[in-house]
Amino acid sequence: MAVGKKPGEASGAEAPSLWERMERPAPAPRTSLTLDRIAAAAVEIADEEGGAAVTMRRLATKLGVAPMAAYRHVGGKDDLWALMIDRVSRDLAVPDSMTDWREVLRSYALQTRELMLAHPWMAAMPTPVIMLTPSRMAVAERQLAALTVCGLDADSVMAAFRAVTSFVHGSAQTEIAMRDYQERNGWTSGDETRQALAPQMRYLVGTGRYPTFEQYALNASRKDDRAWEFEFGLDCVLDGIAQRLGI
Repeated sequence: MAVGKKPGEASGAEAPSLWERMERPAPAPRTSLTLDRIAAAAVEIADEEGGAAVTMRRLATKLGVAPMAAYRHVGGKDDLWALMIDRVSRDLAVPDSMTDWREVLRSYALQTRELMLAHPWMAAMPTPVIMLTPSRMAVAERQLAALTVCGLDADSVMAAFRAVTSFVHGSAQTEIAMRDYQERNGWTSGDETRQALAPQMRYLVGTGRYPTFEQYALNASRKDDRAWEFEFGLDCVLDGIAQRLGI
C-alpha cells in the first residue's frame, strides 16, 4: 500500500471513477455547476441539435460558464456521454412484483426502444459507455437476477441477457437510421420513401434474382409498422431463449 494512503483510497496511478466522485460527499460548491446540471444541459443539446453538437465549448455556453469550468467536473467526452446515458435511463424500471424472466426482459426491451427513439443520439454511443453507468447497471442487474432464479449457470444467464440487449439496440439503431435517412431526404411516410426508391427497386426486382423479396414487396401489409416488427422479433428471440434453456 502506498505510504499515507488509506485502505480503499485510489492510488496516484488510478483516479477515482466518475461515479465514485458523484457519490462522495460534496464540498461546499464554489459555483452552482454540478454533474447533474451538466448532464441535463448536455441531454437538452443532444435532443435539440444532435449528439455531434455536444461539445465542451457548446456545453459551457449553454451553462453560462467558461469551458475550463466544465472540464473541472467532466474529464472528457466519454464521461459526458456516460452522464447523459445515465440521466435518460433513470426511469427504466419494472415493478418489483414482476418476477417472470420473460416479462422482465420484455418490459425493459420495449422501454429501451422507446427511450432510444426519444433520444436518437443514443444509437451512436459506444457500447461500454451505454452499459457502465449506475442506471444501466441497475437495468442489467434486474434482468440478470430474473434469469438467475431459473437455475441457469452464470455464462448462460449473461449470454441470454446479451442476446436480448443486442437485438434491442440493433433494431432501434436501424429504425433510427431509417428515420434519419427519410428526414434528410424530406420523405414523410413509407409510401413516399418507396416511391422515391422505386426506380432502383424496379430494376433490381426486374432482374428476376430476388423473387422472395418481390413477394414481400407485393404482399406485405405491415411494412411501416415498426412497433409490431420490433415486438415480433423480440418475441422470436425470447422464444428461442426459452426453448434453448428450457425455461
